Amino acid sequence: MSASPKTNPRLGLCCQFAEQPIKFRTTTATALLRLTRRERLSKLDDLCLANANALLASLEFCAAQGIGAFRINSQILPIKTHPQAGYEIQELPRAEEIQARFQACGVFARAKGLRLSFHPDQFVVLNSPDPKTLSHSIAELSYQAEVAEWVGADTLNIHGGGAYGDKLSALKALRRNIGTLPASIRSRLTLENDDKVFTPSDLLPVCTDTGVPLVYDVHHHRCLPDTLSIDQATDRAIATWNREPLFHISSPLEGWHGPKPERHHDYIDPRDFPSAWRNPGITVEVEAKAKELAVLRLRADLGRL
Repeated sequence: MSASPKTNPRLGLCCQFAEQPIKFRTTTATALLRLTRRERLSKLDDLCLANANALLASLEFCAAQGIGAFRINSQILPIKTHPQAGYEIQELPRAEEIQARFQACGVFARAKGLRLSFHPDQFVVLNSPDPKTLSHSIAELSYQAEVAEWVGADTLNIHGGGAYGDKLSALKALRRNIGTLPASIRSRLTLENDDKVFTPSDLLPVCTDTGVPLVYDVHHHRCLPDTLSIDQATDRAIATWNREPLFHISSPLEGWHGPKPERHHDYIDPRDFPSAWRNPGITVEVEAKAKELAVLRLRADLGRL
């Protein structure tokens, strides 16, 4: 893939802020279960509405700063699928207002050209041999797909899951379970290579077979390499997408030769940014602890290269 040194991709901010006074609120199931059902729903109502407002503030910040994408926190509706403390949005006192506020976020994002995504938590595992884990994973994806529909997010990104002692069988289970998903999930589902189990080479055949795109994480690939070069993995990942490809970038906390290179730095070393990604037709989510500061610094650094 050829790349111009003067073009840059859309950069994305992930979930939270380092300095901006924009906060997403959450709670715990333990705290909620101390309350009566009515008290619980009232508290959740307040949290969900506050988070919808925080999301709009986040998008306004991104639009003002020229940040082109935002990843929405998986707990935007807190404890939504918990087996005891969970709830349906219709049970909340201001359900219609909450949904309308999220839909307003989608209207704003579309008007400003912002791309929205979700990255469900690590407990969402589609190849788990445990039926309870699989059931809860699908419930979590269903909830996030519902909010994704409200706001216009096009990506529900998950890792491949575990190997469970037999990687080939685990990948077969992943294929099989993807095939059972409803369209609301499957149309947004993406798979990401990780730094412990599944490389791009492992997941690309699954992506080809299922039509699910690959979110290529170059940091994970550097931590867990396979036979593909970064340029090769980039090209093959792009080929799995029927919309704008989405990738992830990070830098190691203590350098590539330091302990535990999988740990993320506060910022991105521009030398870690692949030359093949200097492409205005892709989204790159910046996974760095300094959040918006890291996105803005990376954009400035790329502009100087």
